[in-house]
Amino acid sequence: MSQYRICPDSGLYFDRAGESLMKANAVAGAVALLVGGILALLVGLTRWPSVHLLGASDFYMVLTAHGINALIFWIIFFEMAILYFASSSLLRCRLATPRWAWLGFLLMIIGAVMTNVAIFQGNSSVMMTSYAPMEAAPHFYLGMILFAVGALIGCFVFLGTLVIAKEEKTYEGSIPLVTFGALTACIIAVFTIASGAIILIPSFLWSVGIIGQIDALMYRVIWWGLGHSSQQINVAAHVSVWYAVAAIAFGAKPMSEKVSRTAFLLYIFFLQLASAHHILADPGVSSTWKIFNTSYAMYLAVLASMIHGLTVPGSIEVAQRKKGLTNGLFEWLRKAPWGNPVFSGVFLSIVTFGFIGGITGVVMGTEQINLIIHNTFYVPGHFHATVVLGTTLTFMALTYFLIPVLFRREMIMPGLAKWQPYLFGGGMTILSLFMMGAGTLGVPRRHWDVGFAQAAEMGLKFEFPGSAEMMLGLVGIGTVLACLGGAIFLLITVGSLLFGKKIEKSAGLLQSFGLPLAASCYTSEKPEPVKGPAADLEEHGSSGFEAPGTFVLALVLLVTFVVYYFINWKYLSSVWPMG
Repeated sequence: MSQYRICPDSGLYFDRAGESLMKANAVAGAVALLVGGILALLVGLTRWPSVHLLGASDFYMVLTAHGINALIFWIIFFEMAILYFASSSLLRCRLATPRWAWLGFLLMIIGAVMTNVAIFQGNSSVMMTSYAPMEAAPHFYLGMILFAVGALIGCFVFLGTLVIAKEEKTYEGSIPLVTFGALTACIIAVFTIASGAIILIPSFLWSVGIIGQIDALMYRVIWWGLGHSSQQINVAAHVSVWYAVAAIAFGAKPMSEKVSRTAFLLYIFFLQLASAHHILADPGVSSTWKIFNTSYAMYLAVLASMIHGLTVPGSIEVAQRKKGLTNGLFEWLRKAPWGNPVFSGVFLSIVTFGFIGGITGVVMGTEQINLIIHNTFYVPGHFHATVVLGTTLTFMALTYFLIPVLFRREMIMPGLAKWQPYLFGGGMTILSLFMMGAGTLGVPRRHWDVGFAQAAEMGLKFEFPGSAEMMLGLVGIGTVLACLGGAIFLLITVGSLLFGKKIEKSAGLLQSFGLPLAASCYTSEKPEPVKGPAADLEEHGSSGFEAPGTFVLALVLLVTFVVYYFINWKYLSSVWPMG
């Protein structure tokens, strides 16, 4: 019979097998984040013109390793932990086939190590996209394939756990909203991994000489089904964490479960289509396909994100107002627990993901505007705003909750932890904004030397505006600040696991953060079923306009988007004059 560790204050159940897998995946993710963060500092200091740290060959090797470790390995390891948490713990259910889950984890570890070895051996500096006809070492592709297979096994274990929960009736009604969001991420992950298999397996066969060549245009179209859709897994996962933290920190209930679930459903149908903006300059697909995917279809995915961006802070506002914080539009926000890194990290993620990542994503997805920023420094500026400010910052915030609840350790240096989300989020905001600013001025996405020193030696002199070099310097400063914030995060989390006092009983530790405390209590008794959404949740908010502050913030977002959107159309007209 399965054993469960019970959190008496929050009611969370941890199946012992699932708990061990959550810990293992979270720790592996932290190691990948450490590697990716060190490499990020090297990349940022090289793109900073006055520092220009690395030579060309080292730069492209480091850039390749940074992209794969930070954008794939760190995030997907952590997402596996979230899938096991959202199924086993939230549904109070034993984890399905733990041995298969451990096999998947082992394959992911082997794949991550193998890919990194291939990169640092120096023969696989093909960047994360690994575009053909650039060819990497065979074990580069094989490592990616093994990692993907391991992640796919984890997805099937998650789905199997949902089946067990249904058969054993560990929940009543619909699955919880957070689990529903995790299911959305899982479905997108299966599509993503399938896209990766379609292109990475032939690439591996090509690298060992079995296949003669890979068509470059075909490669790009299929690869972005993996490359961009993998980031859509992140969106679904971190939005699920937003809802979880709103409930944990405030007892907030979704403003409308039906609307939130519909928004997740829109992600499944339309979110992957955003990958079209990477191939808008390619001749391999028709203009009709480009226009449909970047106009009509993609806007339904944008609608889903706007719904989540309204309902999550809206639910927090409603919960705060019920506690008496009703003076003016923003007392609920001013008196929120800003010293709690779980809340501050998530709320900063919501704001920056919406205002920076979301707005720029729509602009990039407009076929005509895309022409002026395609493959410039604007592109990594955008996805740092989505993947890092959106996903990584959210996962960092959740980790502060998991250290005492999942790992049963007191968090060291809590005063420093209060400032970490602001340092990391602030540095990454500076980095993202000035990356996009430099890209708007034409700075290329991947060139190691913005001064084009080699071209100047051949008499081909070209200079960007002085403001571009200034912006690259600010990108360097943002990189240093963000890496410092990331280092503090790892210091606190790893230090807490190694040196934090073990929590045996309820000691009021998390009360300082406004959160419940887990206790070390195991039982073999079958948990009571989790109750599904009650009728009052479905109709929550229907009695009146209960979140006016959130509505005003949404209007600010709308005005910001409209202004920025038309500024880009005006800029397009100036660089591409007609008549």
